Amino acid sequence: MKAFPTICRQLRSSRFSLEPTAHVDFSTSSCACSRKKKVSPYKEVDQGKYSDLVQSVLSSRGLAQTPESLFEEDNLLYGPVSKCKPPKQDEKARVPGNWCPLFNPERIKLNATSTPTIPLKIPLQRNMIPSVTKILQQTMTSEQIFYLERWKKRMILELGEDGFEEYSSNIFLQGKQFHKALESILSPQGDLKERDENLECGYVESVQHILKDVSGVRALESAVQHETLKYVGLLDCVAEYQGKLCVIDWKTSEKPKPYIRNTFDNPLQVVAYIGAINNDANYSFQVQCGLIVVAYKDGSPAHPHFMDTELCSQYWAKWLLRLEEYTQKEKNQNIQKPDQGTE
Repeated sequence: MKAFPTICRQLRSSRFSLEPTAHVDFSTSSCACSRKKKVSPYKEVDQGKYSDLVQSVLSSRGLAQTPESLFEEDNLLYGPVSKCKPPKQDEKARVPGNWCPLFNPERIKLNATSTPTIPLKIPLQRNMIPSVTKILQQTMTSEQIFYLERWKKRMILELGEDGFEEYSSNIFLQGKQFHKALESILSPQGDLKERDENLECGYVESVQHILKDVSGVRALESAVQHETLKYVGLLDCVAEYQGKLCVIDWKTSEKPKPYIRNTFDNPLQVVAYIGAINNDANYSFQVQCGLIVVAYKDGSPAHPHFMDTELCSQYWAKWLLRLEEYTQKEKNQNIQKPDQGTE
């Protein structure tokens, strides 16, 4: 107790003041000395705007939420959902000028019991009639051309001119060998030894689960010609897939193509062959479905894209528009040729 009076005398004799200060605070917070009075964020909310919401929440407390009530609350909190603008009323879908039906009403569907013993293989005649591939190449959209050119420039930058040519040749050769292997597998006259060798190919391994559902082969690597619309093509295969007669188009790809939109113009190619085969006197049957099979070199399972009658009809209208565009371009070029000769 003697220490306390001694401390008091020392404090009185020192320069320190014992008067209390206005900012004395024994809070443990390091920033409490500079603490300012905060404004509650709830006071900044537009009370009138959300009064209906608050009232509805309080009045329905304890009740189960429904999708309708949640949408109403979201609408009050965040406003109406922003949706894509609908197409303008004056913008109408293009319709082919000269309509030609995809299916031939004079033909009946081929019965499963009338499968030919040997698939048809009609050679393609080289003449002045344009091919399906040429028509599609000549009528690509500006967007398609842009992405194709950009990919080509990127590959040339990476591989060089010679390297890109070698790469393109290898891709073409691999596709050709893949089609030859499938022809050998699907043909009843195929060599058994050659079939076993083809199974070692990555592309063939990729389509094994598809081939299990393919039966009743009617045509292999066979030419078709639309006698009314005047175009030709060389289809890969006509066979039954899961019980439905299809034009089958085998494709190879280095990148996965799980959706039909990833196959670009391939659906147009398929429906062009369907329309031709249904209007070619060399074929007595009618096809109403299509199948695009995308195979992969590493042997991973191929992606099948089945096209039913309705989907084929939709792509058929688009094909007719591309065919009309090609025909118009050819007419314009023929008109300009005499003028170029007189210059």
